[in-house]
Amino acid sequence: MSRVCELTGKGPMTGNNVSHANNKTKRRFLPNLNDVTLTSDVLGQSFKFRISAAALRTVDHRGGLDGFMAKAKDAELSAKALKVKKNIAKQLASA
Repeated sequence: MSRVCELTGKGPMTGNNVSHANNKTKRRFLPNLNDVTLTSDVLGQSFKFRISAAALRTVDHRGGLDGFMAKAKDAELSAKALKVKKNIAKQLASA
């Protein structure tokens, strides 16, 4: 399972551990990923995603999954999230 947020595309970053003696060794900064179930009000359905804590705060700020997907860029979304976004857009267009 890759360490990438399904909604924002946030992934691992690299950097250095720096000791007191100023020795530098490579390290990875991993995103804070959580398994969450988000509910779409438009579709009346729940979806399981592996998203970062920052993405979860953004989803809450934008008023839920539907509001987040309306503003999300297609390039950042995973394949599963992109299908959900298209289904939400289709349902809103037909209503």
